[in-house]
Amino acid sequence: MTSRTLHALSLVLVAVTAGCGTSATARFYTLTATATSDGAAATRAAVVVGPVSVPASVDRPQFVVQVAPNRVEIDEFNRWAAPLNDAIAQVVATNLAVLLGTADVAAAPLAGMTPTHRVTLDVQRFETVQGEAAVVDVVWAVRPTAGGDPRSGRTVAREPAQGKDFDALAAAHSRALAQVSRDIAAAIRAVGDSTSATPQGRHPESDTRRRPQNPTGAGAR
Repeated sequence: MTSRTLHALSLVLVAVTAGCGTSATARFYTLTATATSDGAAATRAAVVVGPVSVPASVDRPQFVVQVAPNRVEIDEFNRWAAPLNDAIAQVVATNLAVLLGTADVAAAPLAGMTPTHRVTLDVQRFETVQGEAAVVDVVWAVRPTAGGDPRSGRTVAREPAQGKDFDALAAAHSRALAQVSRDIAAAIRAVGDSTSATPQGRHPESDTRRRPQNPTGAGAR
């Protein structure tokens, strides 16, 4: 083997070693409950949140970043720490516990807990635009377990990203889901009031497709 060949092989080995040494490390992110009670009265509601469905396009560990109206990129090195449907259920449940002033809120049925309300969420959009915003579009339903009319609505929330990194995007999604949680909490309080005010199991008529009066979102700003 000639010295020239040995030199070439050495250069290849150095390049491969350098490439392995600089490989990116994956980062993992969570959603955080950010809702505050703002002095609202506590309730006796016991709430189970779920199931939660998410679009197939984002039902994966990686961040799916919107880079054009009809194009996304899947970021292999920035990932969610838990499946999105589980993470959304958990953060909404934690928000509702604060907003309703009760510890009896869970993302799954618990032993010894008899829920008064069940909440389901169908996430229509969960968009991530790096350096710009997080957008969620959620159709939700609140169903009292003791009878009474369910109440449903749709919340579109757009939260600007307060930074260019993925930490800012995870925080923006958390704030957007707090808005969803506030609308659901208002519906739970309304369902509870209407049920308690109705004599002998009769239930007033209600619009089961109620939408928030002032939803936040790209179309509302």
